[in-house]
Amino acid sequence: MVLNYIWIAFFLVAFVIALIKLIVFGDTAIFRLLAESTFNSSQLAFTIALGLTGMMTLWMGLLNVGEKSGAVGFICRILNPLFGRLFPQIPREHPALGEIVMNFTANMLGIGNAATPMGLKAMNSMQELNPEKDKASNSQIMFLVLNTAGFTVLPVTIMMLRAQQHAANPTDVFIPILLASFFSAFAGVTLVALRQRIKIFDPVLMAWALGIAAFLSALVYYFHSLSPQKLAIVSGLIGNIIIIGIMTWFITAAAIKKINVFDTFIQGAKTGFETVIKLIPYLVAFIVGISIFRASGAMDYLTNGIAWLFQTIGIDPEIVKAVPTALLKPFSGSGASSMSINTMQTSGADSFAGRLACVFQGSSDTTFYIVALYFGSVGIKNTRYAIPFGLVTDLFGFIAAVFAAKLFF
Repeated sequence: MVLNYIWIAFFLVAFVIALIKLIVFGDTAIFRLLAESTFNSSQLAFTIALGLTGMMTLWMGLLNVGEKSGAVGFICRILNPLFGRLFPQIPREHPALGEIVMNFTANMLGIGNAATPMGLKAMNSMQELNPEKDKASNSQIMFLVLNTAGFTVLPVTIMMLRAQQHAANPTDVFIPILLASFFSAFAGVTLVALRQRIKIFDPVLMAWALGIAAFLSALVYYFHSLSPQKLAIVSGLIGNIIIIGIMTWFITAAAIKKINVFDTFIQGAKTGFETVIKLIPYLVAFIVGISIFRASGAMDYLTNGIAWLFQTIGIDPEIVKAVPTALLKPFSGSGASSMSINTMQTSGADSFAGRLACVFQGSSDTTFYIVALYFGSVGIKNTRYAIPFGLVTDLFGFIAAVFAAKLFF
């Protein structure tokens, strides 16, 4: 229901603003812009779905091979102590746990092209266990909030954008993004766990949390010791090795078990195409709604209004300059990227505002897009508290981003 009201609001607000611009300011082009935005964004949505088709087909096929070979089950057994407690409704040996882990790992490494198909496969697997097919289950909400947090160890894309804007050290936002996105994920998981009455002080959960914190500390120390050039090489190398390694592992394990790898891949790949077809209406609806909201100028009024409010209550003007990136992030990843580039161009890539905008961009993910993508793929209409909790998780990430940026810059 929340998504329904938000979607309606996009159109109503856009229409009212456009009408005011026409009647009061004589802007005769505004409705033409709105109409064009609907046509262009609907084509964009289809292009995005078309781009997903190849990756979905590939990874659905590979995941099917991984499940049949037992490789996914092996991952489940290793991480069952952690994810089994975060997702108590999923049976310990169910392949959904392995798919969730692989989605989380790919997101963590900044490999979005691989993370999305894995996430869609995980959502479909969880839907099989969901007793109310049009209503999000507890497991699906926990999974969505994990994705919303956007926990990133290797924010390669953001570092590349900084390099393009001639930052003196494009990788200097690496540690602040790591800290902000980790805090966002930690806060989001804790909130959902409390809502779902999961025992967050369970000894196993606490041990995993401390272990992950120690591992991240060592990782931060290692990456911080590298030169910017070497960091870019190492980060890209790690991601590529893991992706190719997973593919090879799944195929080799299946071959050892004398499974017909090719046929198994084809069987899984067919489901990837079917999933994308189901997804197209949800992507079109969501992306068109966001587009018409932005084309009317409503997004600019919203960001400028909040920026004015922050200035009025005495928040650092440098923070205010980066706020539009944070506001756009839950709605549009490309919009947030464009805004962070704009901030770097106007304030300087090495200014506090320019760096903070990049940290904002990496501290969370696109909540509404993720809701439309994952819940839309399985036909869930009642998202329950997924969107509010996702947005609160974003907020924690943005707050952490400010503190991390203040600490390092």
